[in-house]
Amino acid sequence: MSNPANASPAAEGLRRALPIVLGYAPVGFAFGVLAVKNNIPPSLAVAMAVLMFSGSGQFVFASLWGAGAGVLSVIAAVFIVNLRYLLMSAAESPWLARLPRGRRFLLGLGLTDETFAVHITALQGGWPLSPATMYICNSATHLAWVIGCAAGAFCGELVSDVRPLGLDYALTAMFLALLVPQCVSRLHVLVALFTALLSIALKAAGMSQWNVAVATILGASLGVLLLCVRRGPGLNAPGGAGGSKARPAQPATPEVRP
Repeated sequence: MSNPANASPAAEGLRRALPIVLGYAPVGFAFGVLAVKNNIPPSLAVAMAVLMFSGSGQFVFASLWGAGAGVLSVIAAVFIVNLRYLLMSAAESPWLARLPRGRRFLLGLGLTDETFAVHITALQGGWPLSPATMYICNSATHLAWVIGCAAGAFCGELVSDVRPLGLDYALTAMFLALLVPQCVSRLHVLVALFTALLSIALKAAGMSQWNVAVATILGASLGVLLLCVRRGPGLNAPGGAGGSKARPAQPATPEVRP
């Protein structure tokens, strides 16, 4: 990673967006194909990509819509799937708290699993807070998602099945590519494995859309518990053992660029 002080907001934003764009375009195309096959008009599929910007939520919507589920059931399922964004927002809040409310709102509109991963990794690594970098990254990834969805929705009749093209695995591969660099210690690896196995076990036991949210909360709770046990009672004491490490590394003066 280059020196944070030498990177322009535009260049850094596009650099962060590149791996996400490579994943979003094919996954968005797969969603467009699925939406049309489930009797969702192409224009509505594109509108969902523009206004909703939640890949998993959109896939759940399309699947339930095609299965004939009721409106309330669809709303509830999408709401449950998107609950994880509350956890991500809470994780980013220590860095974004000093920004004006309007800027935080705009950044929140572009919050996805992937943009969260690249932004939080940079902030934890000591990069200065640059809203311009985050806006550019979020906008570029959103544009790629919309283009992919539009291509799939309007050209989806040319593709009978996306599985031979590997598009159904693109989202999973992108998640793995973003997860692995964040496992920088044995604790991270342990939490990641525990959460993955628990999610699979809950799904196998019959839990529907709740398995990911429940496994994530329990996995994060386990990580916090193990971290507190390892650092001892001085974790929250000023100047105590591990006290300075209990808070995420933040720049003394956040860089706020127009």
